[in-house]
Amino acid sequence: MVPRPVSPYAREPLIPQFYAGKSIFITGATGFMGKVLVERLLWTCPEIERIFLLMREKKEVSPEKRLAQLKQSQVFDVIREYCPGQLEKLYLIPGDTTAPNLGLSVESIGLLKEVSVVFHSAATLKFDEALNKAVDQNVRSVLSLMDICDGMPNIEALVHVSTAYSNAELSTVEERVYAAPVPLQQLLALADALPDQLAADLTPRLISPKPNTYTFTKALAENAVAERTNRKYPVAIFRPTIVISALRHPFPGWIENLNGPSGVLVAAGKGLLHFFCCKRSAKADMIPVDIAIDTLIAAAWETAVDKLDEVRVYNCSSGRNSTTWAQFEMAIKKLLIEHPLDKTYWYPSGAAVENEYLLNILQLITQTIPLHLAEYCSRMIGIKSRLSLITISERLQGMCKVLTFFSMREWDFKSDNVRKLQARLSPQDALIYNLDPNTIDWDALYVDFVKGTRKYLLKEKDQDIDEAKRHLRKMFYVHNGFLVFVTALLLRLSLHAPLVRSLVLGTLRLLFTIVSSTYSRVSS
Repeated sequence: MVPRPVSPYAREPLIPQFYAGKSIFITGATGFMGKVLVERLLWTCPEIERIFLLMREKKEVSPEKRLAQLKQSQVFDVIREYCPGQLEKLYLIPGDTTAPNLGLSVESIGLLKEVSVVFHSAATLKFDEALNKAVDQNVRSVLSLMDICDGMPNIEALVHVSTAYSNAELSTVEERVYAAPVPLQQLLALADALPDQLAADLTPRLISPKPNTYTFTKALAENAVAERTNRKYPVAIFRPTIVISALRHPFPGWIENLNGPSGVLVAAGKGLLHFFCCKRSAKADMIPVDIAIDTLIAAAWETAVDKLDEVRVYNCSSGRNSTTWAQFEMAIKKLLIEHPLDKTYWYPSGAAVENEYLLNILQLITQTIPLHLAEYCSRMIGIKSRLSLITISERLQGMCKVLTFFSMREWDFKSDNVRKLQARLSPQDALIYNLDPNTIDWDALYVDFVKGTRKYLLKEKDQDIDEAKRHLRKMFYVHNGFLVFVTALLLRLSLHAPLVRSLVLGTLRLLFTIVSSTYSRVSS
C-alpha cells in the first residue's frame, strides 16, 4: 500500500465545505464506481454527516453482512489507516432497486428525510440483459427513486449516473437529453405484458437502433429523469465513457470489475483470448475511475448551487487526450510479458482484428476448439475444474460479441459542461478533485492498469511475480513448439493439394507475424 498523508482538507475548498454537515444517499455503492464514490466522499469531505447506502440481500448474504464486507474492502485501506472513524458514517438502508418504492420500509424513508444529495448509480451493466430485467433495474428504479426524493424536505440535488453510450447510434453526442427511443409508458406496459420468450424475440426490433438493452434502457431512464415535471429539486445526468482503473485514488491502478478493457486484459493475460475485434485507429475513450468520480462529486455540488430548472448533462470523456485501441493493444501485449498474471493457461499472444469474419475463424481455431478439446480430455482423465473450459469459451465469445459494437466505432462526446465545471473550481478544490483528462499519462496508466489488475482484481501477490515469469517462459516454449508442429503438419499436407497449399501460405504468413511479434517482445 502506498501511504497518503492525512487529509488536510477542511473548510477552505468550496466542495468539501458544501458537503460538510450534509447526509448523502447512494444507490449502487457496492459497485466499482460506487465504492470509489464512497471513498472519495469520506476522504475529501471529512465533515460529511452520514452516507446512507441502499443494499439488498445478495446470494443469501444479508444487507448487514454486505455493509460489513464493504467496510473491509481494499478501497478503504487508507481511510482505515488514517481516519477509521469515517467508516462509522456509513449507514445501511435495506432495499432493492427492482422492488416497488425501492423496497424501503417506513423507518428507512424517515431516515432519508435528512438527505441533501442523492447519487443514483445502481444499474444492471449486462449488455445482453433480458429486456424486462433491464427495464426493472435501469428504468423503474429511477421512477421509484424520484418518488422518494419528492418526499425529502432537505434534498438539494439528485445526480443520475448514466452512460456516454446511451445514444450510441449517434457519432456525435451532445450534453443534452435526446428523444426517447419509444414512449416510456408504452415500454413499461409491454415489459409487464409480454411473455419472456416473446419479449426476447421482439427485443432486437424494439430497441433498434440501440445496440443492446443496456444502452436502450439507459436512454429511457434519462428521459424519465428529464420529463419529471413536478420536481422540487435540481437534477443532473452524469455520463462517463469507458471507466477503467484509477489514475491516483484510492491507489494507482485500483480496479475491481471485469467489464470492458479489464475483461480483455485478464482473458488475454491468462492466455485464453488471442484475438479481439476492434478498429485499431479508433479512439478508445477510456476514463480513470477517480477522474470520473471527482467529476461526479463536483457535478452534484454545481447542480445544488445553481438550482437550475432544466436537467444539466455532463459527458465525462477523455476527449482529445484519448488513447487508441492500437495503443491499448501494443501496451497490453508488452506489459503482460513484463508483469505476467499467475498460472497462465497459455502464452499471451495474438492481435487485434478488424474483420469480424476473420475473427470468427481465428477464434474458432485458437480458442473454441482448443478449450473444448482440453475440457473433454480433462473429463476423460478425471480432472475436475472449478469452471468449465467450455463455459469460459462461451463467455469469451459473448464478451467479444457485445464489445465489438463499441470497439469498432468512435464517438465525439461534447464535454462543454464538464470543462466549464473544471474552470469553475477554486484553486483549493482543483488540488483535491481532478477533472482534467489531460493529466493522464497513458503509458504510466497502462502500467498501473496491469499491475492493479494483478493486485486488486485477481488478488495476486507481488512476491509471486518471479514464479509467474518462470511459468510464462515455459508457456513461451510450449506455444512456439506448438506453432512449429502445426507449421510442419500444414507443409506436409500442402504437398498433396493445391488448395491446401494456398491456405497454408496464408496461415504461415499469419503465424510468422505472430511469432515475430512474440519474439520481439521476449527479446525486449
